Amino acid sequence: MQKSNRLAREKSPYLLQHAHNPVNWYPWGEEALRKAEEEDKPIFLSIGYSTCRWCHNMNRESFQDEEIAEILNNYFIPIKVDREERPDLDRVYITFAEALTGSAGWPLTVLLTPHKKPFFAGTYFPKRTHRGYIGLIDLLNKVKDGWKEKKDEIIEDSNRIVEEVNRIFNNVTQGEIDENILSKTFEDLERSFDKTYGGFSSKPKFPLPQYVLFLLEYGKNKNNEKALNMAKFTLDNMYKGGLFDHVGFGFYRYSVDEKWLVPHFEKMLYDNALLGIAYTKAYEITKEPLYREVAESIYKFALSELLSGKGGFYSALDAETEGEEGKYYIFTYDEIVNLLGEELGEKYCKEYNITKEGNFEGKNIPNLIGKDIHSLSIEDKKVLDGLRDMVLTYRHKRTKRGQRTYTMVQLLLEIPLQHWF
Repeated sequence: MQKSNRLAREKSPYLLQHAHNPVNWYPWGEEALRKAEEEDKPIFLSIGYSTCRWCHNMNRESFQDEEIAEILNNYFIPIKVDREERPDLDRVYITFAEALTGSAGWPLTVLLTPHKKPFFAGTYFPKRTHRGYIGLIDLLNKVKDGWKEKKDEIIEDSNRIVEEVNRIFNNVTQGEIDENILSKTFEDLERSFDKTYGGFSSKPKFPLPQYVLFLLEYGKNKNNEKALNMAKFTLDNMYKGGLFDHVGFGFYRYSVDEKWLVPHFEKMLYDNALLGIAYTKAYEITKEPLYREVAESIYKFALSELLSGKGGFYSALDAETEGEEGKYYIFTYDEIVNLLGEELGEKYCKEYNITKEGNFEGKNIPNLIGKDIHSLSIEDKKVLDGLRDMVLTYRHKRTKRGQRTYTMVQLLLEIPLQHWF
């Protein structure tokens, strides 16, 4: 019989994924926090969610590993948190990680004193150190030895770090808002704008719909054509790339390259909700039919793939199928031609840049990069929509994506760090 830990009594899909780890996980709660204080052990806090690709990797490589489990069980109090179940905790510790390292993500790995004060933060760690990246075993051993030999220094450093984070991130001042705040925001976005592919960063490139919404409103209200063009250029290029699922609709999490071609294949409810608003607003302002079509396709995806019969929405779709990222979504050239026939198959492949060589690990992510997306004839559009339906039906027969996460609407509490520490 497979041994289980305390997480087997939880309801969270993410926690249940770790219920049979050899690590003696605790859920966040009084039992774990009291034990940390009584035994004077540092807390190993791991935060993630059930459709997180790199959370899966760290689980397979490290948390199912007996060697790592032995270190964690003997020298730490290991706690697992589902960020979708406890967004309040996630916000506190992700803020700390961003302040300490300049960036953060999931899985989020945080080391705390027995009194919940963080002193180290990172994200994914491989089991072994390689290529200059510290492995989890080496990290845990360093912390274990450090806690034994210089615990007071670690606690002192932790207090200082927390004070600095609170000073910078929770320092609320009163006063009038600068009357130039909107123009300064536009200037900041203009400086970071990618004139070649749209967007506001290099790789990895996130959609950042809040920036697009600002530019649309600013451009409309200030009669600023440049702001509107920046927003439209970004919306066009995000849709043309592989960031958008041209077969089943909806946007993926982010692009690993600058031109939006190769996505991280996870699909998030909140990304698509915000992007739906952005494309709707773009149509409202510009009356460009394409933006309405994209918005409607996002809503169609959400209603068909993310709506639960229980009355809520699933929060995410996993990137993995059978342990491989993106396997459900990509195609070979021959697959498409065999499915649609030579003439129509070649037409579809030409339109969506599907080649024999492939654009992703020998296969293809359908995309419209380099195409004029605003001038497709009604007749061609009808033909391509029919072909897309055939490809979608074919894709539905594949093994489905590994996981959907169900979540309820929750409020993100604005709780300052000092409340927790």
